[in-house]
Amino acid sequence: MPLLHVDALSRSFGPTRALTSATLTIDAGEIVALMGANGAGKSTLVKILSGVLPADSGKVTLKERPYAPRTPAEAAAAGVVTVHQSTDLVGAPGLTVADTLLLSRFTERGQPFFVSRSGIRRQAQAILDAAGFDLPLDRDFADLSAADRQLVAIARALANKADLLILDEPTASLSIAESRRLFDILRRLRDGGLAILYISHRTADLEAIADRALVMRGGAVAGAFQRPIDFSAAIETMIGRKLQSARPDIRIADGTPVFEMRSARLLPDSAAFDLAVHAGEVVAITGVLGAGKSRLLSAIFGAGHLAGGKMFLDGRPHHPQTPADGIASGVAMAAEDRHRSSLIPANWPGSSLAATISLPHLAKWYPHGLLFGGREQREAKKAIARLRIKASGPQAPIASLSGGNQQKAVLARWEAEPSRLLLLDEPFQGVDVGARHDIIQAIRSRTDRATLIATSDPEEAYEVADRILVIDHYSLVPTPRGAISASQGIHA
Repeated sequence: MPLLHVDALSRSFGPTRALTSATLTIDAGEIVALMGANGAGKSTLVKILSGVLPADSGKVTLKERPYAPRTPAEAAAAGVVTVHQSTDLVGAPGLTVADTLLLSRFTERGQPFFVSRSGIRRQAQAILDAAGFDLPLDRDFADLSAADRQLVAIARALANKADLLILDEPTASLSIAESRRLFDILRRLRDGGLAILYISHRTADLEAIADRALVMRGGAVAGAFQRPIDFSAAIETMIGRKLQSARPDIRIADGTPVFEMRSARLLPDSAAFDLAVHAGEVVAITGVLGAGKSRLLSAIFGAGHLAGGKMFLDGRPHHPQTPADGIASGVAMAAEDRHRSSLIPANWPGSSLAATISLPHLAKWYPHGLLFGGREQREAKKAIARLRIKASGPQAPIASLSGGNQQKAVLARWEAEPSRLLLLDEPFQGVDVGARHDIIQAIRSRTDRATLIATSDPEEAYEVADRILVIDHYSLVPTPRGAISASQGIHA
């Protein structure tokens, strides 16, 4: 018998059917990839399994018993634990790794009123030993790398005696080396009998780790693939159409650059480099996490500063001191973590699609301080049509949109006003193949500006860019190895 059996599960939000008779099984000791375009129903399914949402109809059995958790705590107690893409809620600044590992235990009944530091460390070490992880118990959770935060979350899940571990985009913020380390750990946990439901848009991850793949489309499971997984067929099942060539029509840059960096240094001791980006050109900068991609874009935008060198925009000196300076000069930027940098939290004023688009333009659109909805409503409607944003309308809560549609809304924000240079930091993070295609088309359709993209995924760079530059130790690798035409592939 399977560990988990989902039978004809359905869930609606008003007139929208998020799940439509979804049926699947997961066995103990296997890693199952869950694939699907944004809006296919993956998040709703996971929320039901995690106890966040109830189902409208259908049933779930876990270990041959009815399973319908009403809260995440009930799900965890039954043996189903979810580790989300963002680990911000796993711990908090000021808490050590040991504290974080024991957070859920502190609230359990029967726990002593007073606890000792040595007792906390002893229990936390036992949790790490059982999981086979080596983590610094006394380090502040806020100082951990993204990879180690994931391991803390997984260790805490295993301490709850999980039978099924649900991982949502676990490598989104990890380097290649960190991802490989995580994969080794997951294989060991699988071999020990743990079932893992692995959600990711990165086919390279799924190819490396998955025993089989389930593909969702339209709220139901539309296909199942055994290892070796035919990912071309899986992606075609996911998006409901044949794959088209991902290579863009390469543009050869000429004329005066829109943006230039001369003898630029990101750190006082890093190597100097030059950079030029032309109108209509899309240049991707790729490299491992920590190589300096985000620091480079932040310096251009005004959220950071160069350690040396000069920048020029349309031939004029460019030295923004703040992001407001960058925007005023014609530079737009979508930062890496859209939830922290671009999206207003749910239930706050301005958390709609229309308000998300208008946020940085409020002073220009409403110079007298009176917020009339006409302009932002029009821009939101245009964005929905142009970028194929799946939303009920301009006032749809931004939190209700899938990750790909949220990213389209962030891009629409900078499409609403002219700019000379668009900076995109990891623009395809958590974005499915279909949404990525729409975003790439929107990026490459503009010939009136230059675009500079930072991505840690060479495949993404290859899909979108005219030129690909490699960054290492906070400096662009010198040509010819550093500058690669997308028509040549990626060899650096």
